[in-house]
Amino acid sequence: MPTQHPVTPDGRYFVVAGRLWRMSNPDLDPAKRQAHVDRLMRARRAVGAAKKAGDAQAERRARDDVDAAKHALGERGPAWWTDGTPDYNRRLVGNTPYADWYAALHLP
Repeated sequence: MPTQHPVTPDGRYFVVAGRLWRMSNPDLDPAKRQAHVDRLMRARRAVGAAKKAGDAQAERRARDDVDAAKHALGERGPAWWTDGTPDYNRRLVGNTPYADWYAALHLP
């Protein structure tokens, strides 16, 4: 998955505004991955439509659908790797073992 954000050397996270975000599980079957991505995009559009309509119940359902798609992709929920390494999802990169790697990137 091409990205404009730095990806950790182990491929587990990308960094946005100094925060780690978990990548999708690279072991997913490509067709299944695409189905989950399509589901995620539909759910995100539904969130926007519900917000525009002021429909709180529809927004809640759509946000639940976003969450379910992100779980299916491995971006949320249990970590997709099996080596016992802790999950640092959503943490500031400077407070993780990736701090030195990130500092060495010399980003603006």
